[in-house]
Amino acid sequence: MDGRSGWITVAVAFTSMAVVFGVAYSFGAFFAPMAAEFGTGSGATSLVFGVTACCWFVLGSVSGRAVDRFGPRPVLLVAALALGAGLLVTAAVRDLWVGYLTYGLGVGVAVACGYVPMVAVVGAWFERRRAIALAVAVSGIGIGTLAGAPLAAALIDAVGWRQTHVVFGIGGAALLLVCALVVRRPPAPTSGPSMPVGELVRTVAFRSMYAATLLSSLALFVPFVFLPATALALGASAVAAAALVGVIGVSSVVGRLAMGTVAERFGRIATFRASFAVLGASFAIWFVAGSYPVLVVFAAVLGVGYGGWIALQPAVIAELFGLRGLGGVVGLVYTSGGIGALLGAPVAGLLVDVTGGYGWAIVFAGVCGVGSFLALIPLRGPARGDVVSAETPL
Repeated sequence: MDGRSGWITVAVAFTSMAVVFGVAYSFGAFFAPMAAEFGTGSGATSLVFGVTACCWFVLGSVSGRAVDRFGPRPVLLVAALALGAGLLVTAAVRDLWVGYLTYGLGVGVAVACGYVPMVAVVGAWFERRRAIALAVAVSGIGIGTLAGAPLAAALIDAVGWRQTHVVFGIGGAALLLVCALVVRRPPAPTSGPSMPVGELVRTVAFRSMYAATLLSSLALFVPFVFLPATALALGASAVAAAALVGVIGVSSVVGRLAMGTVAERFGRIATFRASFAVLGASFAIWFVAGSYPVLVVFAAVLGVGYGGWIALQPAVIAELFGLRGLGGVVGLVYTSGGIGALLGAPVAGLLVDVTGGYGWAIVFAGVCGVGSFLALIPLRGPARGDVVSAETPL
């Protein structure tokens, strides 16, 4: 525990998350060319991403339990197969609704298998430095986001969106295959639930966490889809617009590492709650933005809050509910994220189509973001380091 093998696992988790989220969060670069080719509006096109994110959140409950039972290697092999096949088939689709299935399931399954299971595996490899190890591992999401969207924009400009999917599919699958060959099962037991699911969902802690994840997901994926489009409307180039998603990514790395360190000193739950406050407040910057530099500021602030949320949530869940069955519990919480991801960007897209602007979509996301912070106010940690009791119904 906390040794060399643990840190190798952190490196594998970092890489797998960088790959799957680098692909998933590059969708903003594909949004305009796909909408133009298929002749679809903002709501219909953004649903591709909504289906994808819904799949990875909902299927995280399955992949989390799978890694508890079978270990990380077969789960990462599934991720490699799904990503490669999904993107290669998407490159050939002629109707957008087919893309809902090929891209949504392919990338969605890949993220579900490359994210939640690896969070659980890293958590099981560490005890004393668990929060820091998880923060480093999930910072791969930020690095992937930083690189994925600008790279996608540049490739789309050079070879088109279809060929870019081919490049991403082959390259991403190869990297995930390497991760599967390197990863090892943790020595700490993780199988078996921390408590029966019926008791788990009746606790204040679980309901608070579930509501916060739902609301924050409704908010978070709106800028991932529409922030590049708002930058284009202000006169930015396609690569500069896509780079805003990269700014979110690099800022989230700062947020992950900084919040992980702060949490060790001031407490995980308090720092976790503060991350949601930052995320919710950031949308006020987007609402008043009238220039590209202000959008950069918004992306940076959002990224810090988002990074803190993603870095600390697994450690907070482990603190509240224990290590055993961590993958399954994390996956269960993330089903709420699936609902938010499925609805957030498409609802915002409909608001854009109806109003002809981005203002009401930003307001919608901001209200959901602030609501996620308010949902965490009842959250309290275990009094003596033990797991939360089922005797605390909401």
